[in-house]
Amino acid sequence: MPAYNEEASILRVIQDIRDHFPSGDIIVINDGSHDLTSVRAGSLGVRVADLPYNLGIGGAMQAGFLYAFQEGYDAAIQFDGDGQHHADQINRILKPWISQEADLVVGSRFLSDSGFKSSVQRRIGAKILSFVVSSITGQRITDTTSGFRLYDRKTLEFFRSIYPEDYPEVEALILAHKKGLKIVEVPSEIGPRTGGRSSITIAGAVYYMVKVLLAISVDLMKKID
Repeated sequence: MPAYNEEASILRVIQDIRDHFPSGDIIVINDGSHDLTSVRAGSLGVRVADLPYNLGIGGAMQAGFLYAFQEGYDAAIQFDGDGQHHADQINRILKPWISQEADLVVGSRFLSDSGFKSSVQRRIGAKILSFVVSSITGQRITDTTSGFRLYDRKTLEFFRSIYPEDYPEVEALILAHKKGLKIVEVPSEIGPRTGGRSSITIAGAVYYMVKVLLAISVDLMKKID
């Protein structure tokens, strides 16, 4: 669980996971938070890895990949600490992995009928990124920025050494495709944040889009072993 200044939601998110997925081990990657995220998570007895300073979602996720791989886990689930995801959806994301249909499973809010809608700017951006990534991978991918994903051991091994920085979810799909990993989307309900604030502002939306598209262009030229 990558978390940055999520003291308002972290306790609720951890309890939600414990209620609906009690067999899962939880590790919170505290990405240099300036609030009580680490203290509150630790008060519930979960593992907490405190990064020395804010590395961004890419660095936090790579720390999680390293931990999961080194500890011998067969799979790991990315579950954001902001309260948008619901732990009762975890069984959905497990099914394609259990049936060996996928190496990387993405929970898509756009395949769900939950009724949740983001801002107009974000919906437009999501459609553009979906079109680009779907065209490159040759399969329909609707939610390229989802923070609810499952990674099997092959994917953990791959991403522990190569994982994009900043806002890496989109690039990760391109790299996984180039690596030959099987990607599957499943419907996933999502709600509004229950605390904290998004790291992507409306003012920075255009910059973000340009940056991601340029990063994808670079990814397409990378050699993947």
